[in-house]
Amino acid sequence: MSHRTQDLPPRTGFSHFIRELRYHELSRQLFAVVLIAVFAITATPVRALAFVGLPLAFIGMLIRLHASGYVLKNKELAREGPYALMRHPLYTGNIALVTGFALAGSNWWALPLSALFFWFYYPPAIEYEDRKLAGIFADEWEAWAQQTPALLPRVSNIAYAFHGTWSLARSTRRNGEIFIALLVIVCMAILMRRAGFF
Repeated sequence: MSHRTQDLPPRTGFSHFIRELRYHELSRQLFAVVLIAVFAITATPVRALAFVGLPLAFIGMLIRLHASGYVLKNKELAREGPYALMRHPLYTGNIALVTGFALAGSNWWALPLSALFFWFYYPPAIEYEDRKLAGIFADEWEAWAQQTPALLPRVSNIAYAFHGTWSLARSTRRNGEIFIALLVIVCMAILMRRAGFF
């Protein structure tokens, strides 16, 4: 049993295995990277869908870069930058990224596969992060969570999205975001080439 599920009611057999897999962070992260690469490599782009999907994927990458420069995991509660708009902007960025590549690649199976991925991994990830942060930051987290939705930005908080200090070092050294951004750019180039943009 992982530390992510140790506080949950015990399960056994196949049910235990599935729950452990749903809460497994590394498999979620790797699967997202694999999906992006597969959608780029197998793309049969319809230009209209690529014109929608590629900007969406780029926005997802920017959301991730922005969010990762504010977060110090388990040390302080990130409430500035994109965290003023939503509790889990890294997940929002991931969803935009994967959906963007699924659209741009234009394969019929890409969006259903993406939806299955989101359904399987993100509710447990959000539940765990909220439970963990509530345990660490208690009343501070509770007050923030009541004002801040999980994934969709709260537009009324937009003024606070530009407060605080974004750190490139925090984004790259602590969170490794630059490697995700480079992978996304390479996959975008592959997809754009297959779409005949250059």
